[in-house]
Amino acid sequence: EVISSPTPRQKERKIVVLVSSLILGGVGLTFGALIAVANKKLKVWEDPRIEAVNEMLPGSNCGACGYAGCRSFAEGVVGVAAQPAHCTQMTPVSIEMVAGLLGVEAGEAQKKVARLLCAGGSAVAIRDAEYLGVQTCIAAAAVAGGGKCCYWGCLGLADCEVVCDYDAIRMNDQDLPIVDPELCTACGDCVEACPKDLFTIMPIEQALIVQCMSELEGDRAEELCSVACTACGRCVSDAAEGLIEMGRGLPVVDYTKSDLADRAATKSCPTGAIRWVEGAQILDPELERSGRTAG
Repeated sequence: EVISSPTPRQKERKIVVLVSSLILGGVGLTFGALIAVANKKLKVWEDPRIEAVNEMLPGSNCGACGYAGCRSFAEGVVGVAAQPAHCTQMTPVSIEMVAGLLGVEAGEAQKKVARLLCAGGSAVAIRDAEYLGVQTCIAAAAVAGGGKCCYWGCLGLADCEVVCDYDAIRMNDQDLPIVDPELCTACGDCVEACPKDLFTIMPIEQALIVQCMSELEGDRAEELCSVACTACGRCVSDAAEGLIEMGRGLPVVDYTKSDLADRAATKSCPTGAIRWVEGAQILDPELERSGRTAG
């Protein structure tokens, strides 16, 4: 058997491959060493309590606490920028556990709830067209504003109910959403889902609520919806001075003066557009039986 020796060209190729491998290996080792050094020098220490608190949170990332998500809220609590009670979904027991872990006060959070700024259900608001398209509020709103004569009224197709992850909203027999204040976490999903901007998040203690967004005034407003605000201004006269002002044909409540608010502001309203609400806004048999509906 004859074994031929490598030709000069083959030797040259082997040398090129060897040199290339050595260069690549050297570059890899160099960069690896640099990354290791940089990681050691630039590594940011994180308080292990952040992860511990994060694991105790519900993990829904609803944002009702004012933070982008549960992880951010955990960082805020550990950094004493927030209190455990600011999480609207934790039970009192969980709140105390977080407070005990960190050795801080649990704090007190003002209960907030989603409120609907419309009471114009199917029994009181006139429709001028029957909408037969995709059965969502956002689709109906895109077709001339929906089928209601009142352009600003609730369309009743339950986008808010569908988007609520906590089963806090359901539609009643008048096609209006009912918010259960005990289940509502004030996450704001219904606010984003409503194409008419009829939901707002507010402290449950703020009981004086204007349940109308119509910009029409007088008889014209009432012709389209019997519970619409007619811009008569009687609530302004009945309320404490400075509590309510008229703007764009609607009463505007100054909630910084909530300590001045009482039922007197609602007594002369001819349509009931401004209400004193405790608990759920709109009467519902199930909530009424449980004692969670008033106003």
